[in-house]
Amino acid sequence: MSCWTFLVAFSLLAPRCHAGCAEVDPMTEAVAGEGFLLNCISCKKREEVSARATVDWHFKRPDDHEFTQIFHYKHPKAEVLHEDFSDRLQWQGTLNDDIQIGAVFIQNVTFNDSGTYRCTFSRTLLLPLQPENVVVEKEVELTVVAAANRELTAVISEIVMYVLIVVLQLWLILVMVYCYKKIWNEHEAREAKKALEAEGSLLESKDHCDGMQAE
Repeated sequence: MSCWTFLVAFSLLAPRCHAGCAEVDPMTEAVAGEGFLLNCISCKKREEVSARATVDWHFKRPDDHEFTQIFHYKHPKAEVLHEDFSDRLQWQGTLNDDIQIGAVFIQNVTFNDSGTYRCTFSRTLLLPLQPENVVVEKEVELTVVAAANRELTAVISEIVMYVLIVVLQLWLILVMVYCYKKIWNEHEAREAKKALEAEGSLLESKDHCDGMQAE
């Protein structure tokens, strides 16, 4: 398959991939003073069925007993419902009535933002016979830290990188030593051959001179 054929096939498949929905686990650690995306995805079981939905976010600190509603989204209007999050929450989800991504972005995260966040999808499936209401809830346990903790995979990758660098350097030194010895041995062999040839020529000249004197 040529490059052009591959690009055409990929371009035809791209819209379908973009329209798909995949539920992924949200991140659970934020850094104080930075922004953080509270991700929440609820995919419809049947893509061919149109729907409309609203999304609500609730929050509970570790020492609280009940959740408090902090955000509500009904396309196209987003409402921040708690003063602690005033001017700090932004809708980052689906921008139509058929909401499947209910993400919100928290600006300037503080340590008081640590706790449990609950995302609630209230979805109405517009079925031919009659609408069907579906409620989906998901929770995110958020921890706010002073500095980002490096993931184990990143640490392992860095260690492997340094090990590879050291191994490659040692291998390069060994190759250089091997090449130097090989070149030196070849040089010694050439010098020895030249010495033997010179000695042979000298002996041949001496024999020739002795023969002439004998005559």
